[in-house]
Amino acid sequence: MRNTFGNIFKVTTFGESHGAGVGGVIDGVPAGIDIDIDFIQSELDRRKPGQSKLTTARKEGDKVELLSGIFEGKSTGCPIGFLVRNTNQHSNDYENMRNLFRPSHADYTYTTKYGIRDHRGGGRSSARETISRVVAGALAKLALKQLGISIQAYTEQVGSIALTGSYKDYDLSLTETNDVRCPDPAKAEEMAQLITQVKADGDTIGGIISCVIKGCPVGLGEPAFGKLHAALGSAMLSINAVKGFEYGRGFAGVCQRGSEQNDVFVPDGKGGITTTTNNSGGIQGGISNGQDIYFRVAFKPVATLLMEQDTVTLNGEATTLMAKGRHDPCVLPRAVPVVEAMAAMTILDFYLLNRTSVL
Repeated sequence: MRNTFGNIFKVTTFGESHGAGVGGVIDGVPAGIDIDIDFIQSELDRRKPGQSKLTTARKEGDKVELLSGIFEGKSTGCPIGFLVRNTNQHSNDYENMRNLFRPSHADYTYTTKYGIRDHRGGGRSSARETISRVVAGALAKLALKQLGISIQAYTEQVGSIALTGSYKDYDLSLTETNDVRCPDPAKAEEMAQLITQVKADGDTIGGIISCVIKGCPVGLGEPAFGKLHAALGSAMLSINAVKGFEYGRGFAGVCQRGSEQNDVFVPDGKGGITTTTNNSGGIQGGISNGQDIYFRVAFKPVATLLMEQDTVTLNGEATTLMAKGRHDPCVLPRAVPVVEAMAAMTILDFYLLNRTSVL
C-alpha cells in the first residue's frame, strides 16, 4: 500500500476504523512554526462523527496527541508524530458483513488484491483514515497562515439542491454557522431537510464541495508531470467517495469560445500584472499565477445503505445484505475540512518544492 502523501511536506498515516487508533508521522514541517494545538483540535472537531443529526451517530472525541517534533509551542523541524485513539467502536455491527461483499465498497477489490480484509467498518478503506489528513492539514494551514495563504471550502450542492453563484457571491464566513457547512443559510436549510429525509429512508445522497485558496504566490507547480492542478486533483481524488475534480471554469468552459474564456493581462496599477478575469482558476501552464485558486470536488452517495441490497458472498453465491451500524447519510458536511486539509498539504508541499527550484 502507498500510505505516504507529499514530496517535501510528507505525512505517512496508519490505523483502521475499528483498531486501537489512527495516526501518522509528518516530516518536512519547517522549524519555527507556531503550533496551535487548540486550532488543530478544532479542525478535528469539524470532521468528527456525531456532531449533528445529519451525520453518523458514532461518538468519538477524536482527541489528538502530539508525540514529537514540537518544543515550547513551535515546530523543531523534526518529524511530528501524532495519535488519535478510537474509543467508540461497535465492531459487532459488521459481523453480518464478514463473509460477503458490500455493494460499491472496497471489500471485493481489497480481498482480491491482498487476500485479506478487515470487514469492521472497512478497515483501512474507512473514512476514519481521514483523521490523519486533517491533523496534517491543520499543521500545513498553520504554516501557510504565516505566508498569508488561506483556504476555505464549503458545501455547494447536495443532491439537486445547489448554490447558483461562485464563491465571490457569498459570505464564506457563514459556512460554519450551519450543520451542512453551506454559506447560504436558506439553501443550507433545504440541504439539511433533504439529508434528513434521505436518512429517514435508510438511503444516502452525494453532492459537491467547492474550495478557494487565496494569497497563493506566483510560481507554484512543477511541469511537466508535477502541475499544480494535477497535484490538487490527485489529492482530492484520494479522498473517500470522491468521483470528480475540476478547477477554474472546468467543464462549463467547453461551451465558451477562446475569446470569451481567455484571461486578459493588464497592469495592476502597482507596477505589476494581473488579469481581468480568472477563468483559469489561478493556474496557467500548471503553475500558480497569483490569482485565487478555486476548484470543485464531487462526492458520490455513501455506499452503505440501511436497506436491503443484493450482493454475493466471498464464494460468489447470491445473497442479500441488510447493513447495521452508524453511518453518514451524506459525507459532505464532514468532508469540508478534509478537502481543506488536502489542499493545504498540497500547497505547502509545492511552496517548499518551489524553494528548491529557484534561486
